[in-house]
Amino acid sequence: MNYRLHIDVPLVADMNESVAMSNKIVELLQKCLNESDLESVRVNYRLGNDEDRTNKNYLVLTDNGHATKNKSYFEIRFNNVE
Repeated sequence: MNYRLHIDVPLVADMNESVAMSNKIVELLQKCLNESDLESVRVNYRLGNDEDRTNKNYLVLTDNGHATKNKSYFEIRFNNVE
């Protein structure tokens, strides 16, 4: 059985500022995982809103500016993994 890290980080009320903060946090997480001993990893994440209890992702917006339900993710595959 594998364990999974779930992180819930409260941010600010301003969406643009929260997006910027989220991008910085994801960048730091990517850097840490790149330096880890994991062979490969896919990390799913989204920016939610406490008042909107659906699974919307405010990091992925439609052309009309509406949040989608698409998760954001990044993958890290190391050279020694085929």
